[in-house]
Amino acid sequence: MIIIPAIDLKDGQCVRLRQGLMDDSTVFSDNPCEMAAKWVKEGARRLHLVDLNGAFEGKPINAGCVNQITKTFPDLPVQIGGGIRDLHIANTYIETGISYLIIGTMAVTHPEFVSELCREFPGKIIVGLDANNGFVATDGWAKQTDIHVVDLASRFEQDGVSSIVYTDIARDGMMQGVNVKATADLARQTSIPIIASGGITNLDDIAGLLHHAKEGIMGAITGRAIYEGSLDFNAAQTMSDVYDH
Repeated sequence: MIIIPAIDLKDGQCVRLRQGLMDDSTVFSDNPCEMAAKWVKEGARRLHLVDLNGAFEGKPINAGCVNQITKTFPDLPVQIGGGIRDLHIANTYIETGISYLIIGTMAVTHPEFVSELCREFPGKIIVGLDANNGFVATDGWAKQTDIHVVDLASRFEQDGVSSIVYTDIARDGMMQGVNVKATADLARQTSIPIIASGGITNLDDIAGLLHHAKEGIMGAITGRAIYEGSLDFNAAQTMSDVYDH
């Protein structure tokens, strides 16, 4: 299981939100590329970027920061979500060195878009499923749907989606612990590998996810916890490596 540091981009800065609220953000760095360098130095094998402005505006807003990171670390897999709403945007990101595209809102409103992207960029498409009490939310979590997360995950099993980032909105940025049960339940009910997100606070959360890793949890995204110091990133990755072996 890989531990993936999150760099959330808002107005060119590295921030973290609480429960996806744009007006409840904490700035952790004015230089996202420097922050990426910190995690790479600590052994990160993949980075998770989110263009928060892009998620709300439906187009990339922090592309400059993203390009700087991919140019600085050309060999590091980088996944990005937020505002990927058409083929042109997807193609531009891939051409500038992004390894994986995370499709969130469009996966709910236009699932055929995911199918198209999977054909165009095989192995490079991740679906981001953000859930509140098991039901999917869209548009930067501003809209709640009546679609159950398991039902939507099943929709993409034949498309060749490389993984699903599953975020429990109620836990995200709240430092209350990851929802291990919901994550493991989803992993068991789909053949697509799951990347856990939302609420990861300390090594106990990592241990809880590792307990279910063989059921299909391939990674864990962590943000606020590694920025505020309640989770030692290096220790978390070492724990995962030991467990894997």
